[in-house]
Amino acid sequence: MKKTTFVAALGLASLISGAAMADPVDGLWKTQPGDTGGYLHVSIAECGSAICGTIDTAFDKDGNEQLEYENLGKQIIWDMVSDGDGTYGGGKIWAPDRDKTYSSKMTLDSQNKLTVKGCVAGGLVCRGQDWTRVQ
Repeated sequence: MKKTTFVAALGLASLISGAAMADPVDGLWKTQPGDTGGYLHVSIAECGSAICGTIDTAFDKDGNEQLEYENLGKQIIWDMVSDGDGTYGGGKIWAPDRDKTYSSKMTLDSQNKLTVKGCVAGGLVCRGQDWTRVQ
């Protein structure tokens, strides 16, 4: 009986520590509106040893969900690695509005704002957005 209780407690501790070790950027994020006023919800989660983001939902300028958006389910961020202190680098980001892929970096601030940047020229020239957490 003691052995069963110990094994159950060990399993519960493992589940709790796994949940506690989730990356701070894990979750659903709202992008800034694009040129047309539409925006996306991007689901960010760990994928292997890195962080990835996938387009979850698309909205038009009036906030109406766009069920026919051609990029739903596409990966928009990949290979992002935590550098510590809320900064991430080494990844790539795909910009659907330009259909181009850029080197990427991200910064999570204490107000739950995620600054996401796509860069060229070795990181000298960057274009970015501030995303807000949905969940």
